[in-house]
Amino acid sequence: MMSLADFSEKQILFIESKFGSANSLQFQNDNILYKKDYRNNNRISCYKVFAIFIIGNCTISSVLIKKCKKYGISLFLLGDNFECYATMSAGLESNFILRDRQYKKEDELLMAKILVKNKVTNQFLLLREKGFQMNFRDRVIELDRKLNRIKDEKELLGMEGNYSKDFFREYFRSIGWIRRAPRTKFDPNNVLLDIGYTFMFNFVDALLKLYGFDTYKGFYHKLFFQRKSLSCDIVEPFRCIIDRQLLKAYNLRQINNDDFEYKNGKYVLSFDKQRKYVGIFAQAVMDNKEDIFNYVRDFYRFFVVEKGDFPEFLIINKK
Repeated sequence: MMSLADFSEKQILFIESKFGSANSLQFQNDNILYKKDYRNNNRISCYKVFAIFIIGNCTISSVLIKKCKKYGISLFLLGDNFECYATMSAGLESNFILRDRQYKKEDELLMAKILVKNKVTNQFLLLREKGFQMNFRDRVIELDRKLNRIKDEKELLGMEGNYSKDFFREYFRSIGWIRRAPRTKFDPNNVLLDIGYTFMFNFVDALLKLYGFDTYKGFYHKLFFQRKSLSCDIVEPFRCIIDRQLLKAYNLRQINNDDFEYKNGKYVLSFDKQRKYVGIFAQAVMDNKEDIFNYVRDFYRFFVVEKGDFPEFLIINKK
């Protein structure tokens, strides 16, 4: 089990490999050396690192992997869409204390309610930021009242769906919003949200693996074949980051509907257009990586260290 020193004294390294440049990580005199285009770019002591996330293509060596094992550094290899395709963890898969408490955790419905309240509260905050006329305090009180009446996960899913439907309609009214239809590529807006949500999901999934969670065992999204239910749970409070980024991209005129082609009943992006939109949402995730990490860290503490309450992420200060 990771000690508190791992939280307070060590660091996570994020290596973003830019397309078209030569990137490599090397071990040198108890340091991790990052080279870009064959030139030394940065270095850090192995004693100060407990995880490295490499996003994109990067050259690493067997020596580096061996040293990471020696110093207890977990190594995560992520694709350009942040999907974790390989992991070399520093023994976290043996964190049986965490897994045991995760499997035996009671009050899953209460945890799910807290999660949904966090998600919906962020939707309220985004609407208020946009200038939507509302009494924020009264909305939250009403939300609490509805949550207290919920008896099971099915009711909770229905309530969450209704709030999200209303949120999408009001928040995206200016960009010609029709409806949310995940993975159907129904229109350009749904294609872009799918891209952004996938990036966020993959990043959250990688952080959960960092702490040794079984990402297939959720508490809101229940067990389902090959579904990472816990990652589906924890991504919920952070969807607002992608929602805000989509509207921001429209306001900055970064989105052009002519970039999309309609083929076989679906809207798709050609390969030469994909990188622009990948960059828009990848940047949103990376701009908030510390807040996301802190949330997952506190979620770990909630299970194992048993200090503090269930974590909360607010995209905007409520005051």
